[in-house]
Amino acid sequence: MRLTKYLIALFLLVVSAPALGMESVRVPQGARAIDLTNVIEKHSSQGDRLQVSTAPGSDGIVRRIEVGAKEAGSQPNWIVFALTNDTDEQIERLIVAPHYRLQGSGVIWPDLGSTRISAITASQGFPPEVVDASDADIFRLTLDPGTTVTYVAELRSPNLPQLYLWEPSAYKDKVTSLTLYKGIVIGIAGLLALFLTIVFVVKGAVIFPAAAALAWAVLAYVCIDFGFWDKIFGFDANANSIWRAGAETVLSATLVVFLFAYLNLNRWHVRAWHVAALWLLILLDLVGLAVFDAPVAAGVARISLATVAIVGFVLILYLATHGFDRAIMLIPTWFLLAVWVATAGFAVAGWITNDLVSPALVGGLVLIVMLIGFTVMQNAFAAGGLSHGAISDVERKALALTGANEIVFDWDVPSDHIYVSPEAEAALGLDRGGLEGAASSWLDLLHPFEQDRYRACLDAILEQRRGRINQVFRLRAADGHYLSYRLRARPVVGPDGEVIRVVGTLNDVTDERNAQERLLHDAVHDNLTGLPNRELFFDRLEAALILARMEKDVRPTILVIDIDRFKQINEQVGMAMGDSILLTVAHRLTRLLQPQDTLARLSGDTFAIILVSESHVDHVISIADSVRRALSTPVRFTDREIALFASIGIALYDQQTHPGGAEMLEDAEIAMRYAKRTGGNRIEVFRPAMRAQRADRVTLEADMRRALERSEIKVFFQPIVRLEDRTIAGFEALLRWDHPRLGRLEPSEFIPVAEQTGLIVDLGLLALERTARELAAWQRALAVDPPIFASVNISSRQLLRHDLLRDVKSVLMRNDIVKGSLKLELTECLVMENPEYAAEMLTRLKELGAGLSLDDFGTGYSSLAYLQRLPFDTVKIDRSFIKQSGKGARPIILRSIIALAQDLGLDVVAEGAETEQDAIELYQLGCGYAQGYAFGRPISARDARRLVGAAPEAA
Repeated sequence: MRLTKYLIALFLLVVSAPALGMESVRVPQGARAIDLTNVIEKHSSQGDRLQVSTAPGSDGIVRRIEVGAKEAGSQPNWIVFALTNDTDEQIERLIVAPHYRLQGSGVIWPDLGSTRISAITASQGFPPEVVDASDADIFRLTLDPGTTVTYVAELRSPNLPQLYLWEPSAYKDKVTSLTLYKGIVIGIAGLLALFLTIVFVVKGAVIFPAAAALAWAVLAYVCIDFGFWDKIFGFDANANSIWRAGAETVLSATLVVFLFAYLNLNRWHVRAWHVAALWLLILLDLVGLAVFDAPVAAGVARISLATVAIVGFVLILYLATHGFDRAIMLIPTWFLLAVWVATAGFAVAGWITNDLVSPALVGGLVLIVMLIGFTVMQNAFAAGGLSHGAISDVERKALALTGANEIVFDWDVPSDHIYVSPEAEAALGLDRGGLEGAASSWLDLLHPFEQDRYRACLDAILEQRRGRINQVFRLRAADGHYLSYRLRARPVVGPDGEVIRVVGTLNDVTDERNAQERLLHDAVHDNLTGLPNRELFFDRLEAALILARMEKDVRPTILVIDIDRFKQINEQVGMAMGDSILLTVAHRLTRLLQPQDTLARLSGDTFAIILVSESHVDHVISIADSVRRALSTPVRFTDREIALFASIGIALYDQQTHPGGAEMLEDAEIAMRYAKRTGGNRIEVFRPAMRAQRADRVTLEADMRRALERSEIKVFFQPIVRLEDRTIAGFEALLRWDHPRLGRLEPSEFIPVAEQTGLIVDLGLLALERTARELAAWQRALAVDPPIFASVNISSRQLLRHDLLRDVKSVLMRNDIVKGSLKLELTECLVMENPEYAAEMLTRLKELGAGLSLDDFGTGYSSLAYLQRLPFDTVKIDRSFIKQSGKGARPIILRSIIALAQDLGLDVVAEGAETEQDAIELYQLGCGYAQGYAFGRPISARDARRLVGAAPEAA
């Protein structure tokens, strides 16, 4: 019995112990709102029931209560709190748990809101009543006087961002004022979106749809955040989270679109479009992801929004510093956006918890969009008149001047003040206003040779009161050099008939004038040495002869200088080194002459001097000997020396026998050839008896004309072998002259005469026709793939004749040959004499069906730059690269030439393969074809037919 009483007493002691109960919150009568967020106790149960201890009542006793979940078998989360009414009146309060709260919602996997509380159970008194609300869970509580009630709330989600105890009328006032604010903000956002849409329809500029899309996205976000759509469509909590995540994603996407369109980023870098497109594609994918996982989509959208704000601000500052007007205008608005993003970041991170932060941020976002709309409107309508053509004629002319990059010239005649656009002063390096002032102030800046012309132009305009100025003047820059400007101006006459202004433009034509001067210089100067060419030489010679007729003391002398054996030197060292030798010769000769003398390059290795500084014969011969000795000094290249010798012909002035410059030059050339025939390296003064030697050329010319009529000139063919299998791939056509008196002549003996007399055109046509006829016979007898080909040399006279196209077309039509198998060979030097004209002619020949072969490939110094532009299909390597190919760097050069040609898709033929070793080395280097004595000497047409198996009787 005693034990039973002891246990009962112990139980009552435990139940009544106040330390085991929870603390309650006192609810004063006049309190408008009490924050319960930090005083609640959170519980998680393993089942559908929860047992908790109540707060001590007025009697100090702590009791145990048990609460069951609304759904049997569930395991919800719980919160417990206690409220005390120590007044003598009954108190009604509202427990408010908002569904979504921006503050503390987080960036990664944010809390997008849902129903927070399922039910609330009171330990005593009136049970809580549910109050219908769309944006929060609200329960009405009634506290009797002098009672302490413990409340157990069952949660639907583990998160409870906020729990407030509101006085009903105070909460109603808050909701009413906030509803009014929300309505105003939604109205402004809607009007802004509608206005920008209308402007987009009217203007059609690309920035307006981007701005309108941003405004609609903000309107959608505001409506979702303020619960507007929920009131209209009645979304449930889960759908509201999806729409919120989608709205944040679309907001970020439209911001990217606006930034890209407004700054026209595609103009600054081609990759900007790729980055923006990838960014938008990711954000659009997030819209779909929001249906399945709204927190993930919203988290990425928030990160994207912050990134757009930061990157956009940096980009705007960068473009603004580079003078982009649109970027400058967007700086204030985008700065506010960056501040808004930073404030929103503090809020979602939980650093700012005030309830007014969220609606303030929404209103701030609408304000930012409004500023963006104003910025877009200002930018668009600033150029609206220009874009729609609503400009005056004066404005149109001003725009034309600006677009043409013309410099305005304006001379106010009454005040004698010239105004010039600042661009001219900047180009000349002058200070601002350096070209402004009186008209006479320009005289110090003009070239001395053009000051009088400048005065005359202005005086003529003032006197005649009409006309135009169209003159080029040179103005001195700050560093001393001159720039050329074309002045185009006309007078403006006042009511009294006097000129009041002279208005026009200045245009920088320095490059154009320099190009013209270069063309004029190149027309009368040698491209290699820069010396006067034959045209300028004759012009100066005629001037010297006119002066000699007027003044007896002036007796000009012509010296013609020809380098002995220069062709052999070229073959030994190559064309590039040969050009260097010619430059050396030009420099040496220039140093020996006086300023009044003229040195010119007439052709390849032939130079001529007009000697005016000396007239005595002995002195002239002394100068000629100095020339010979200066040229005889060896030219050193790397480890070798090349000795030069020259034959010099002199023609002394004789008024009776030299009525013109052509006759005097011809006499000097006769003397030079006489010196060359008598052994070379000597000086010869022209004597009339030397003209008899010239008869040999005249006789040879006459014999050649008869030879063409009598078919004494034959076409021989040298085989071109395919190195891979040593089969005949084609032939090169070569001319041979069986002279009835002199025997068989090589081309080097009669081709120069044919070039000089013009008979080379007939010889070329002869070679072309006979080669085409033989090629047709070969292809009928030997059907191989690729077909057998033949190449014919083309001279400079033929290339310069437009009849060449007609001749080639006629030959190809008369003979049935495979297209491209009749190859026309042109030397590299011939093509480089006029590459632009050669490119045009060769293209037309290619279109006719002729093949094209570049002869002497690798010996020129400038052809590689044009090689891709010229339609050659074959290149022939000069024999100078084949000789002694195993020594020194020659194999490397040869391999490089072959590789270059093959990379360009060209067939390679090597000339001068004299031995079997040459053929093997060429094949190892990758050369496809070769010709030379290793494979046979030139043979007749009959023998060529036998070689390919054609009928010889048809030859």
